[in-house]
Amino acid sequence: MLHPLARRVALAGLLLSVATAPAAAQDGAEPAKRTRLLAGPQISPSWPGADKFGVGPYLDFSRAREGRNFTFEAPDESFGSPLIESGRFEFGPALGFIGKRSARDIGAPLPTVGFSIEAGAFAQMWAAPELRVRVEGRKALSGHDGWVGEVSADYVARDGDEWLVSIGPRVTLGDAKFHRAYVGVAPVDSAASGLAAYRPGGGITSVGVTAGVLKQIDRNWGVAVYGRYDRLVGDAARSPVVRQLGSRDQPSVGLALSYTFGGSR
Repeated sequence: MLHPLARRVALAGLLLSVATAPAAAQDGAEPAKRTRLLAGPQISPSWPGADKFGVGPYLDFSRAREGRNFTFEAPDESFGSPLIESGRFEFGPALGFIGKRSARDIGAPLPTVGFSIEAGAFAQMWAAPELRVRVEGRKALSGHDGWVGEVSADYVARDGDEWLVSIGPRVTLGDAKFHRAYVGVAPVDSAASGLAAYRPGGGITSVGVTAGVLKQIDRNWGVAVYGRYDRLVGDAARSPVVRQLGSRDQPSVGLALSYTFGGSR
């Protein structure tokens, strides 16, 4: 599944935005721009299929020209910005991360899955003014070495940048390499772990829903909160790793403060 900690570990991009925002605002040839930074903690499963939780960063940054609203971003989507925009359609790169999982983390002598860096692309379209549909695929360049993907839809209600509420379904997918890395049990590891050998294939990993709220408190400060729930299905749900050492239920929650600056006063 698309691990929640993969969504907002984009600190380098955030720092780049901070560094370049003042120059853009002072350039007389460019329209004034506003920047919104969002930072706080999020609690999510320690590894895909875990029944234990870890605390990680909930980060985001957005920029908008003076007089325009900040573009909607779901609180659980991967890091990336559109490179191609045509009407209601957008396409761009996607970047995700999953932290290292060790035998100590899982509580059984199973192979370590290294830190995963995932790179790919997304495509999204506004099917209606309040409805965005998005598909995404990423390939791990390290760690689990597999492919992951997600199909999502979000209903969005907002009053400009004063407040925004979104909710929508999620379907996550993983190929055989991804599933075998996290929920598979090789025959050589079966005896040592006490788990039955299990060789999952690819397919749908989980189904779920995400809801988020962002409220501006004053001109500069705001607050954001989100919740996500996924339920493992298919080969991931049948895994002895999940059934004996983890959980099919995968909830996440995040809370952050936002700070908006730039533009004309």
